[in-house]
Amino acid sequence: MDKELKSAKIFDGLTVLELAGVLAGPDVGMFFSELGAKVIKVENKLTNGDVTRKWKLPTEDDSANISAYFCSVNYHKEYIFLDYFDKNDFKKLHHLIKQSDIIISNFKPGDDKKFHLDFESVKKIQPTIIYAQLTGFGEKNPRVAFDLVLQAETGFMSINGTPESGPLKMPVALIDVLAAHQLKEGILTALWMQCKEKKARKVSVSLYDAAIASLKNQATNWLMAKEIPQPIGSLHPNIAPYGETFYTKDNKPVVLAIGSNKQFQQLLSILHLDNLTNDEKFSTNINRVKNREELAQILANAIKNFNRDELLKFAYEKNIPLSPILSINEVFENPEANQLVLEEDIDNVPTKRVKTAVFKIE
Repeated sequence: MDKELKSAKIFDGLTVLELAGVLAGPDVGMFFSELGAKVIKVENKLTNGDVTRKWKLPTEDDSANISAYFCSVNYHKEYIFLDYFDKNDFKKLHHLIKQSDIIISNFKPGDDKKFHLDFESVKKIQPTIIYAQLTGFGEKNPRVAFDLVLQAETGFMSINGTPESGPLKMPVALIDVLAAHQLKEGILTALWMQCKEKKARKVSVSLYDAAIASLKNQATNWLMAKEIPQPIGSLHPNIAPYGETFYTKDNKPVVLAIGSNKQFQQLLSILHLDNLTNDEKFSTNINRVKNREELAQILANAIKNFNRDELLKFAYEKNIPLSPILSINEVFENPEANQLVLEEDIDNVPTKRVKTAVFKIE
């Protein structure tokens, strides 16, 4: 508990001004609020605040001024509603900027200058500000950027899904999350630089760059091997069996992530498939990739002989990477997952979300 308490106050005394909405920017703000910073979220009073306040599920209270989506990245913040074109409101904002160490913004290109809230304007007010800016496609590209658009244009949708389903987006706004992590890293780097030379610094990240940087091995498969990644569901293009979904005797889904020959041999042992140990078609990873469909059918037939809990017990004992496929409600039946839930009231509404900062420092 003491260690958690100390880590939660890492940024005590730091003031962050959040001039950002939707997901990526607020996610960065929440990271700092979790760790003790004072985070002031400024919302547009003319539009009733962050647009995600109205992004509600059909089951949510329509009269409430917040949604579950909004709550996912807004925690332990102060909320202020201002009109940037109102002189009195801008004076309040001017005062907040003077008090701030970090500003997080995600203005559409050009709007920052229109509001006189661009880096050059802000650093005249606060000469040591760290100005953290998110854009969709870069500072010179005015296109509206939604996560789905970025998933489409950076290759993610083309490799997600199956040949039958066609391109699919991921069910989390993953590009926003990846961009938020990039911006956090940039801000933390700028804070370190402030220790050496105290001056205003600008940190900028585009969702496009964050997405391309996150293609990792899928990008390298093309850049080096000229292999265009295809939508193959949960399968891994380089490893087998990896990603195939199997059903146990009690009709519960499990997935394998076999990464070595040793793990494969152990898998054969617990499934009573020792007769395949010396089968050349499955003796090496590259052969297993070539013959993955035949192998998957053999494994499927064997796995059907076990109940899920029994199979998991055998797999854990042999350090075989096999996992149940859990629904979200099942995930939060696990005490370890519930330890990551943060609760607070916003506008007198009880709210919950998961932490953004899950590291521990000792």
